[in-house]
Amino acid sequence: MNTTTETQFFARLARITREKGLDTTPGPVEDAPHPDLPGHPEYHHRQRVNAALTKFERATPPRYLTASTEHPRVCDWADQVAADVTQAPSLMLWGGTGTGKTHAAFGAVRRIALTGPARFGFLATTFPDLYAALRPGAATDEERERLMRRVLSVPVLLLDDLGTTKSSLWTEETTYRIVNHRYNRMLPVIVTSNEPPAALPELLGDRIASRLIEMTTRVEMNGRDRRLTR
Repeated sequence: MNTTTETQFFARLARITREKGLDTTPGPVEDAPHPDLPGHPEYHHRQRVNAALTKFERATPPRYLTASTEHPRVCDWADQVAADVTQAPSLMLWGGTGTGKTHAAFGAVRRIALTGPARFGFLATTFPDLYAALRPGAATDEERERLMRRVLSVPVLLLDDLGTTKSSLWTEETTYRIVNHRYNRMLPVIVTSNEPPAALPELLGDRIASRLIEMTTRVEMNGRDRRLTR
């Protein structure tokens, strides 16, 4: 096609498109992936959120599956963990019975999961249940050691009801092993207790209390017993 013929062709094409009312305005080239397809940041963020929420739900009792928290300091702690789990402090929620400590703890972890962190793992238990599962004779040595490895290494650990179990040399050594390991490796743990931080040395011994006080953001939960006022 010579230059004259080419010019006539495009002129005829332009006339036809005008007559048919077709828009010939240049538009953007769709070279980016769709948000619902792999390769788009939004797609991969949703995948991480879904994976984290699945892990959260597997580790959470039904009562706390939709837990949330609006406590500023608890939210701030959760955001620190979501930003970098290896640089965030641990968290201690303390206060009277029924003040929402456990609910806030699960709410904080759910808040973390909803950010879609690249690395998320979660284990929740109470101190009495943990001691019962780890005691000699409760399971095989292999099963108990597997549970202990999980407690020591999971990215986020929630230990509820500190101080509700009678202390013994065995419980003190077990607690020390957990706290010291996570303290040294800067892995966050959430601890709830009816006891104030000042009572920790007498309750747990100086070694454990010293580490817990240094490694935690301590938040007092105030108010009436919510279970009795519903």
